[in-house]
Amino acid sequence: MSVSRSLLCHMNILLEDGSTADSTKASGKPAKLNIGDETLSPAFEAQLVNLKEGDKHSFTLQAVDAFGESNPDAIHHMDRSKFPADMSLETGVIVSFAGPGGSEIPGIVREVAGDSVTVDLNHPLAGRAVTFELEVVEVH
Repeated sequence: MSVSRSLLCHMNILLEDGSTADSTKASGKPAKLNIGDETLSPAFEAQLVNLKEGDKHSFTLQAVDAFGESNPDAIHHMDRSKFPADMSLETGVIVSFAGPGGSEIPGIVREVAGDSVTVDLNHPLAGRAVTFELEVVEVH
């Protein structure tokens, strides 16, 4: 039987080179991490289990336990005509596609060659080992 609880944490996500990929401190809104609802990988949950309010904890996860491996099936080659004519399409631009239930699916333009646009729908941090720095604000 798994324990179900949630933690409100300020979180920095660091890349292999030590640069910050994301931080909740910029928005001032801590992330809610739910333990036991299967939204987090078992390896991520294992790092949270014993944390208490006020704790600071840093850990590194390999890609498979963080944002997953990069999936080649999530890379699509699309015709330029599928995008608005006035949209600037260049490498690194993030484009949004309609997903199920009105959700949005972000994609990153990886390459533009003539009328062919390569879009990667993998999470931007897929395939990368990342370090999480957590500061627990509340435990529920």
